[in-house]
Amino acid sequence: MNEDPYARFGFTKDALLEAIRLGEGRFTKRELAKALGLKGDQRSGLKLALRELEDGGEIRKNEQKAYEMADQLPAVTVLEVIDRDVDGEFLCQPVKPELQGPKIILKPGERTRGPAAGVGDKILARLAPLKDEEGYEASVIKKLGQSAHRILCVLRDNTRGPARLVPVDRRARHELVPARGETSKAQDGDLVIVRIASERRHGLKTAMIDEVVGRADSARAGSIIAMAEHGVPDGFLDAELKQVDAIEPVTMGYREDLRDIPLVTIDPADARDHDDAVWAAPDDDPKNPDGWIVIVAIADVAAYVTPASPLDKGARNRGVSVYLPDRVVPMLPERLSNDLCSLREGEERPCLAVRMVFDRNGNQIGHRFIRGWMRSAAKLAYEEAQAAIDGNGTGKAETLLEDVLKPLWGAYGALRQARKRRKPLEIDAPERKVIVGEDGRVQGVRLRERFDAHKLIEEMMIQANVAAATALEARNSPLIYRIHDEPGSEKLDNLADFLPHVGLKWTRGERPTPSRFNTLLQAAQPTDHYETVNEVVLRSQSQAVYDTDNIGHFGLNLAKYAHFTSPIRRYADLTVHRALIRAYNLGSDGQTDEERSQLQRIAEDTTSNERRAMAAERDAVDRFIAAWLADRVGTEFEGRITGVTRFGLFVRLHETGADGLCPVSRLGQEYYMHDEAAHALVGQSSGGRYRLGMLVTVRLDEATPVTGGLLFDILTPPESGKPPKGRGRPRDKYERRGSPRAKKHNARRKKR
Repeated sequence: MNEDPYARFGFTKDALLEAIRLGEGRFTKRELAKALGLKGDQRSGLKLALRELEDGGEIRKNEQKAYEMADQLPAVTVLEVIDRDVDGEFLCQPVKPELQGPKIILKPGERTRGPAAGVGDKILARLAPLKDEEGYEASVIKKLGQSAHRILCVLRDNTRGPARLVPVDRRARHELVPARGETSKAQDGDLVIVRIASERRHGLKTAMIDEVVGRADSARAGSIIAMAEHGVPDGFLDAELKQVDAIEPVTMGYREDLRDIPLVTIDPADARDHDDAVWAAPDDDPKNPDGWIVIVAIADVAAYVTPASPLDKGARNRGVSVYLPDRVVPMLPERLSNDLCSLREGEERPCLAVRMVFDRNGNQIGHRFIRGWMRSAAKLAYEEAQAAIDGNGTGKAETLLEDVLKPLWGAYGALRQARKRRKPLEIDAPERKVIVGEDGRVQGVRLRERFDAHKLIEEMMIQANVAAATALEARNSPLIYRIHDEPGSEKLDNLADFLPHVGLKWTRGERPTPSRFNTLLQAAQPTDHYETVNEVVLRSQSQAVYDTDNIGHFGLNLAKYAHFTSPIRRYADLTVHRALIRAYNLGSDGQTDEERSQLQRIAEDTTSNERRAMAAERDAVDRFIAAWLADRVGTEFEGRITGVTRFGLFVRLHETGADGLCPVSRLGQEYYMHDEAAHALVGQSSGGRYRLGMLVTVRLDEATPVTGGLLFDILTPPESGKPPKGRGRPRDKYERRGSPRAKKHNARRKKR
């Protein structure tokens, strides 16, 4: 029998580890000695034991010089909100890499000041172990950074009572009170940015008005709010405008003349900036029978935006263009984005082009990058190009059919074969477009049609991006890759737990591949659960990011990939252009040593800016649709449950794609338990269940344009099922709402 190594000091290893575990990161050496009842020389033994356990990786010392288990998170730590799970709950991870690993869920509704936390936010949080599963629940102590103290609100200054500042964030729970004299800075109904003026222990907090950004009742308020709330930079600095005013259009000079090649742009009908133009023809090289030549020409932004200039610093700060329902917030000033850089029909423009060679099977067997001078033969909409190929062409699309469009579709036929062999992830993600009139008001919401013309341009851009990454690697040039990691094990476990509930399965332990996901989606296709499975698979994926360390692109199933084709609207693409210019001696305006040394920082900033833009775009759409539906309160809609949480059900309407919440309190008098594995709310007594993917009829009870929030009442009765085992009083306050017992409990609380 092995003797405990620390018994001679008056304690055992197990006792010491148990004391550290119970201390939850609060016990220093002194507190541990006190907890173990150690005195005198025994404390020296404790010091030795702690050092050995720390060296062995079983425990660690935190910033407060207290000890905690290596597999135990501290009671309070800084987290980043990184994602939303299948049920719509926010997932977090510690900022410190050494603490990352355990599952952390943000507790619904938790907040102390300012807007509630969302994806991309950093928070100081208190952690508590989850009751019924592994992992932690995070309660927000405060948001970190400036956004924690600057809040976007609507001033409500009514004459019958004190003025209030109502946060526009739908997750906010408390109003604010304007500090004395602050109401003179704005009028009732103004959108204002405020900061907390006092931190009262009780009652509403007071705030000071820093800025008036618009009117809450204006038709375009949805975009104004989204931009202000997410910190989207609007407008350009004087130094940028001064530089762009002084720019002289570049001339052909040393560039390769591409004007005789009928390159065409194919874009959405309302596009104003044209990044890319394409052309294809059969390869006349006898060594490549039935092969194809494809040229993708891209706007030469690097010719105008020089490194470290005011325009460059502004573009880097914005990172991407932001596309809102009623406007575009461009990365570059309009003179560049819509004029000098844009590949406009019939006008000569500088470009950075890649000439790619494909064999008959669509494999890319060669490429060459060109600093070119081009003239677009035509500006075509996707619909025009597709109609011409389908035999219904008119105008210039019909004129270009034989010489330009048919060769493009011929080359795409070969590329499509290669794509099928590559087997990228084929998730069906329909997009909806909010149609906004000249007055800023919503005229309707329609599903974006997707033609082969879209797929053609998409695949040619992918091939150009692959060529850019390959070419830079060939010259050992550092670059910013577009990477997409495979799904994490936790998300795959959630997927595997859910699929048996819809008659499908996912074998654990096997490495995930795009092909496996495609097989799963194909199996779900003929069932009523296809949309649900498609949604769950989509949510199980990692988010693509920019990075200088290449791990490949999981979704596209590519070993190397970089963004090259949209430098007017993405800063990462501009860095790739500059890298290519330097690596292949295509001019004197290539990447500088200074920029090269900052590529990882640029990649991280651009990823953050991209997510900021996505959040603003999503929230603006929500607000515009809420404004459109505000006149239809009381109307019934068909929808599908897209999220199941402890606090309610998220429903997506078929007609508009709008998402709204039906709180659990509106499901009737019965307690509803959250069955996480089945993604369902289950009636404690009846067993009736509302599950993920269930088709429901809802009544719109509330539409709030200023927050974008929709509240529904579900009219469809729950599906029948068996009551959960071990019925008893629910332990989770979010699992029981609306019952007589809950109402009685709340009444007692109010009396206190």
